[in-house]
Amino acid sequence: MRIAVMGSGAVGGYFGAKLADAGHAVAFVARGRHLAALRERGLKIESPSGDLLVRDALFAADPGRVGNVDLVLFCVKSYDSEAAARAIAPMVSENTNILSLQNGVDNPEILARHYGRERVLPGVVYLGAQLTAPGLVTHSTGGKIVFGRLNPVSDEPQKPLAETFIAAGIPCEASAEIGKVQWTKLLWNAPFCAISCLTNSDTLEIVESPSLRQLALACMSEVQAAARTAQIELPDELRESTLAFARTLGHFKPSMRQDLEARKRLEFEAFNGSVVRRLAAARQNAPINRTFYEMLQFLDERIRKERDR
Repeated sequence: MRIAVMGSGAVGGYFGAKLADAGHAVAFVARGRHLAALRERGLKIESPSGDLLVRDALFAADPGRVGNVDLVLFCVKSYDSEAAARAIAPMVSENTNILSLQNGVDNPEILARHYGRERVLPGVVYLGAQLTAPGLVTHSTGGKIVFGRLNPVSDEPQKPLAETFIAAGIPCEASAEIGKVQWTKLLWNAPFCAISCLTNSDTLEIVESPSLRQLALACMSEVQAAARTAQIELPDELRESTLAFARTLGHFKPSMRQDLEARKRLEFEAFNGSVVRRLAAARQNAPINRTFYEMLQFLDERIRKERDR
């Protein structure tokens, strides 16, 4: 299978490397110092389950150099989705599937506006990994993908893709309720990413702090309300299971906390912003998520100013 990775950071780099190691023709689209390191030394994955080094692959800045592929792993940050959706056009043919491995619940619709709902696959990733240096992804835990279709007609078209991932050593599940899976992931991302960034805490510290735990639960209640505006019901028991899952991660720093420490842009629009906007459209309030949103917006603006100096 011909595969292109659009956004070859921690998520795209890890899954692309696993697929390349399984014998697929994988092209990695990247930029800057990361691209230079990939071209010079290859893509290295350091993992408890075994290290990988991908050297015999196309590393490109321009998707036009890649050409048509069977599958695009769309792994850019949510704030780059619109621009990246336009940029992948040279890689997309009428037979190309586009798998969105991104945070948040809105990105697949952005892709669908450009390429149609029938070829877009919303995906949810459960992966602990970080781009620790140009050309180097450090994998700590997990690595599962759950995906589905925006317009599911049958499970049959999804099975070959799931089998491709499983054969490459990537746990994978095709879901007929991918929207619910996405919102369940947001139930974790919205509170834990924000609280970690704003209080300099990790996941275990949050769940073990009575005050932060209650704040996380209040944030989750607003996520549940926002999900209902999309006709998705997240049962109350999911809040406790989300806290239990966070506890199993130990002293883990969520992705947005990693971005904050690396002085990168923050994905608060895709997390807390999405909740605020959906509830506002339904004439409902989201005081917790709005507070998180405005504070994270301040941090994001400060990072941009620092980078512009």
